[in-house]
Amino acid sequence: MSIPVRVQRLPHGADLPLPDYATAAAAGLDLLAAVTAPLAIPPGGRALIPTGLAIALPEGFELQIRPRSGLALRHGITLPNSPGTIDADYRGELGVILLNTGAEAFTVTRGMRIAQAVLAPVTRLAWVPVAALEDTARGAGGFGSTGLSTKPPA
Repeated sequence: MSIPVRVQRLPHGADLPLPDYATAAAAGLDLLAAVTAPLAIPPGGRALIPTGLAIALPEGFELQIRPRSGLALRHGITLPNSPGTIDADYRGELGVILLNTGAEAFTVTRGMRIAQAVLAPVTRLAWVPVAALEDTARGAGGFGSTGLSTKPPA
């Protein structure tokens, strides 16, 4: 199923191709860097990378911005707010915050595939105030309370 999304190419990204799916079964589109000059991100540094695109999502959808696994594995490049969310009413340029967790500087060049975008439906919640919640086996245990191993402790 394809959902039509209106896209505006901004002047600094007009010569770049539109994001596309790398394979027929890919869930994410590859977003490209619309930097005007190479940009080095030092170890521990972060930078907002322009895409040269603005979009109009249909109401009821969001665009999730996620890291690319190859950049994460090979260079330690990730997104500190992953997944980032582009709301249906946002009309500014899509930007990607890259964080270099690697040991060496990473250089972003024009047209580089820097992140992926996944279109997702939005379901909104409706709060139902209650005096108390029902008990569960887990209860209030969190932050590692289920352990690291599937084996029961000896």
